[in-house]
Amino acid sequence: MNLIIENSKEKLGKTAAAIGAEKISSSIKTNGFANIILATGASQFEMISHLVKQDVDWSKISCFHLDEYIGLPETHPASFRKYLKERFANKVEVKSFFFVNGENDPETECIKLGDIIKQYPIDVAFIGIGENGHLAFNDPPADFETEQPYIVVNLDDKCREQQFGEGWFPDFDSVPKKAISMSIKQILKSKSIICSVPDKRKAEAVYKTISEEITPMIPATILKQHSDTTLFLDKESASLLDQGQLNGSRQI
Repeated sequence: MNLIIENSKEKLGKTAAAIGAEKISSSIKTNGFANIILATGASQFEMISHLVKQDVDWSKISCFHLDEYIGLPETHPASFRKYLKERFANKVEVKSFFFVNGENDPETECIKLGDIIKQYPIDVAFIGIGENGHLAFNDPPADFETEQPYIVVNLDDKCREQQFGEGWFPDFDSVPKKAISMSIKQILKSKSIICSVPDKRKAEAVYKTISEEITPMIPATILKQHSDTTLFLDKESASLLDQGQLNGSRQI
């Protein structure tokens, strides 16, 4: 796992987007197309705002949505479909975008999306890490073994508290308890992973991801098994790391 530490989350987003765009363009040059995954949430604001400005041939790109709440309409402020359409899909013209529809029957939606993504090997996954160490909505203990590309998951209280704390819901009880999520194994099939994790509230999760052994109780630790993952941090999210953990990182 590579570490890049920026002085601010704005610079973090700009650097992550630029490096991700380079990898996308490289895939287009080699294959004539590229397939990507996009995460949502407050931690991805800066990265996505810079990604849409990159010099990329978006018409050759197919996109996949990482996760979505079950039963939440697209008109809801917390809808991840709404998030991605407003911040990404409405700003660039991609070849195709496969959204997760949490209003459909969950099991049927998982099967449908799973069949689709098997035809689109992922070149670049843009993801984050949750305050509880989750990847997508794979909360601890995460399922490291399932081969299903998309699964129905239960959201733990810490995850739901994060969603409430970010201002997406009027109160904690309004946060859904279930979601459709891309699975851990499917995320790890990505050729490259760009993981953007700003803010002090993510510092503990970042520390545990780097310092702990790989465990389903800290899902993000599995990223250490991936051959091309870059973790983009700001000073706040990297604040609990010691010098030994920072050795070899690129700090700007």
